Amino acid sequence: MENTEILGLVAATITTSGFIPQVLKIWKDKSTKDISLNMYLLLSLGLLLWLIYGFAIESLPVILANGITLILVLSVVALKLKYK
Repeated sequence: MENTEILGLVAATITTSGFIPQVLKIWKDKSTKDISLNMYLLLSLGLLLWLIYGFAIESLPVILANGITLILVLSVVALKLKYK
């Protein structure tokens, strides 16, 4: 594994993990009143496009980061709709 790929995986882990506290807080509080649905929908679309791009260039860090983040962001969207 090349150093740049390792760097990408570390960066992906750090940025993706940033969404975990938000998902857990929503799950615990069962409140999404301060969450912007439009922002998370736009973010989801962007992540989907990055994921497609990652597959196109066959980049594991891009695929993992955006795939996992997309799941977390869609979890926020689902919880936003559930607790609306």
